[in-house]
Amino acid sequence: MGLAVVRSIGSAERFRNPAPQAMEELEQELVDQYALAAVGAGLTDGHIAQERSTVFEFLRFLGRPLWTVGPQDADRFLAHQRRERGNARSTVQSKAWTLARFYQFVIDRYQGDIHTLTGAVVVQPVDEFNRPAKVDRDTVRVPPPETDVAVLFDAWRDAVPSARKYLPAARDYFAASLWRRAGLRITETVRLDIRDWRPDLGEHGRLHVRFGKGSMGRGPKPRMVPAINSVDQLMFWWLTDVRGQFGDDPTDPDAPLLPSERYDRLTGRCTRVGDDALRSGLAQAVKRWLPAWTGRLTPHGLRHHCASALYARGMDLKAIQELLGHEWLSTTTRYIHVHNDHIDRAWAAANQRVTDRFTGQGT
Repeated sequence: MGLAVVRSIGSAERFRNPAPQAMEELEQELVDQYALAAVGAGLTDGHIAQERSTVFEFLRFLGRPLWTVGPQDADRFLAHQRRERGNARSTVQSKAWTLARFYQFVIDRYQGDIHTLTGAVVVQPVDEFNRPAKVDRDTVRVPPPETDVAVLFDAWRDAVPSARKYLPAARDYFAASLWRRAGLRITETVRLDIRDWRPDLGEHGRLHVRFGKGSMGRGPKPRMVPAINSVDQLMFWWLTDVRGQFGDDPTDPDAPLLPSERYDRLTGRCTRVGDDALRSGLAQAVKRWLPAWTGRLTPHGLRHHCASALYARGMDLKAIQELLGHEWLSTTTRYIHVHNDHIDRAWAAANQRVTDRFTGQGT
């Protein structure tokens, strides 16, 4: 994305004439400075373009300079987004947070300049009263219990060898198993290449997830995922028994780990499978072998299941956080879903530790 030429807004001489054109230039410069700061922070071009678009949409809605805005203006804009435009809660939340970041940037960096140039004091229009709550706060993705997931994957595994289209069936099972056992995101899974499997690293080998989800538009966040929880055995089966049957060169390190059945005429390799195909494969398997969860169990649901299952086996939250690639531990905690008696058992264990200390058994 090309940025406009960023001019200095530190010279009051240019804006002593309160002509509308001069005010528009000042607004444009503030937005350009915000975009330049975002580039310096490493945000992607697409994310920056989206934030610029939101800021200009807000200014067009108001029809007056950004330094004259107050919280009541943000109230009207956000209500318009929900009631008139019919935007989803997540869209409105994203726009509100964008405006809050932009105005905080303007206040922190250019409050003095703007007051000198216009006589106005900029205020934050998105405050504690109109800031939308996180859209997932009331949404809990509770995955199926371990017994149900085991039923699904056992039946799915047994059916793969006799599937009418063996290769797509095996591929869909393999991808879903990565979500179940390693907690990979579907977007991370489809972008894996053969070279991303590193059996030489660690006790079990590692998957190099080069396109992990970054926060706040900061682009890919790579990580190394240990092939624990039988992922190493899964990789051995896939690369030894299945991957070579797709017809391209399975030793080419740049070939996709999960191919489609179509070929790229230029490279001679299979093209990369799309996420729609993998979602469909899981949906069909759930419908067939775990019908009570039809329409409810998604790839992301299996990611939640992975976190919950590993936690139930005793893995600490910090390790699960690193495995899933979360930036914040608080995000990981929302992925943990335990049995209803978890609190009761934790309480009993805590009481037992206290009793042991007083009776001398814990020394």
